[in-house]
Amino acid sequence: MTSKPSLLIVSFSDIANDARVKKQINLFAEHFNVTTCGRGPATREDVEHIQLDAVETKAKAIAQAILLRAHMWPAAFACEAEVRLARKLLKGQKFDVAIANDIESVVVAAECAGYEHTLSDLHEYWPGLHDQNLAWVKLRRPYYQWMIRRFAAQAGAAMTVSQTIAQRYQDEFGVTCSVVHNATPKHELEPQPVSEPIRVVHSGGAQPNRRPEVMMRAVARSAAPITMDMYLTGQGTDYAQSLHALADELGDRVRILPPKPYDELIAALNQYDVGIHILPATNTNNTLALPNKLFDYVQARLALVVGPTPDMQMRVEEHRVGVVSEGFDEDAVVRALDSLTPEAVRGWKANAHQAAEVMNSEYEMPVLERAVEQLLGAARG
Repeated sequence: MTSKPSLLIVSFSDIANDARVKKQINLFAEHFNVTTCGRGPATREDVEHIQLDAVETKAKAIAQAILLRAHMWPAAFACEAEVRLARKLLKGQKFDVAIANDIESVVVAAECAGYEHTLSDLHEYWPGLHDQNLAWVKLRRPYYQWMIRRFAAQAGAAMTVSQTIAQRYQDEFGVTCSVVHNATPKHELEPQPVSEPIRVVHSGGAQPNRRPEVMMRAVARSAAPITMDMYLTGQGTDYAQSLHALADELGDRVRILPPKPYDELIAALNQYDVGIHILPATNTNNTLALPNKLFDYVQARLALVVGPTPDMQMRVEEHRVGVVSEGFDEDAVVRALDSLTPEAVRGWKANAHQAAEVMNSEYEMPVLERAVEQLLGAARG
């Protein structure tokens, strides 16, 4: 009897709340002996989990900042607390194949499986993560560029979340990435009848660079018969509290609610009519985004209102599932919302029902499966 091959999945995130990583685990758990390494508890009883709880000390943070200013990248990398802890906990362990879900974790995965048997899932466009911040551009962007060339470029395969980002990695670093969108698992749902007033929903993070207050003010101003609920993560910050204050100021049309666990999110969204995501181009990563919430809304059989983010606009127009605002400013969003009528929303929801057949993770997963099988074949060869 042939034993199962071994697979290591490393992610410096709370794996239980990381939808992309959970999909990787569920895809391979049956046919591989999967070990995960990341923050938080295990996601499955049949998967071994190595939990990371590294704490970066103030001294290490200061030391790393000094090293980054001096462009001493290897020494700065040695200060990464989670890298140090993961290396320690995984020392001596060997795996047939590994998946790294952060640019920092590629070296951890490669030390356990070899670079040629490691898949670097880069997710987003790392050099543009926070490039609206000049200090970040000066200190962190060159560091991420070094890590891409030093680690990700050596991996046996690489992956990202959109073709636009894949092209940037190819053009700028010579790294060829396959594409697995952050698609949502397929849900067997039906579009719900359109409510009166039309119920708009947004699920996401209370992050200043996403400017959710633009959506809030636009809903309050719109002439269309609409209300909006917002399921926001990160509500303990001062910024989140300012959003609560704004919602109170705007009146009954806008509510901020606690976030839904991901396993409950799509069913909750299905009770609404329109999913909205206006993601301002405050940094390069936002400009290139094709976020999971676009797929969440489609699987929930909602009509969509999005900003003119190229990859989101393309899919909304291709599948005829909603309206794209002319810009990211409040006036442009108001005009998009003003176009919402029960008849239009009903048609877009019906189109979303059709689009859900292809805009789902099951449609995407064969790309990931083939990449890992090819790395496994190379390992066994």
